[in-house]
Amino acid sequence: MSRVTPNLIHKDLLASGRWFALSLPEQLANIGCDVGRCLQWRAKGDVVASQQAFYRVLELIDFTSLDPKNRGRCKEILRARECFADYIVGDNQYGFSDAAWNNYFYYFAYLVAARRGK
Repeated sequence: MSRVTPNLIHKDLLASGRWFALSLPEQLANIGCDVGRCLQWRAKGDVVASQQAFYRVLELIDFTSLDPKNRGRCKEILRARECFADYIVGDNQYGFSDAAWNNYFYYFAYLVAARRGK
């Protein structure tokens, strides 16, 4: 059974193979952008925008876990998905904070920018 839902948000990204062409840090940096959006909209009280960003996060994490080059890293990738879902819609049993999530994904964005010389 596939982890990807039939109502894909990023249909073209997956169909074109562009997501799989990205390195793991690039994938995680992109996920981090939507994590940041989800948290920002949530802090502003915009439930709809936050929920939309949340669904994008889950979908991109699912795409990342399906990428053949990430086969050996699926445990951490899917654990991040579980913890983020728990943080947003669960009881936050793992004790995360907005700052912790932003910090986790910040380093991937920093790595990608450093590799590009920015």
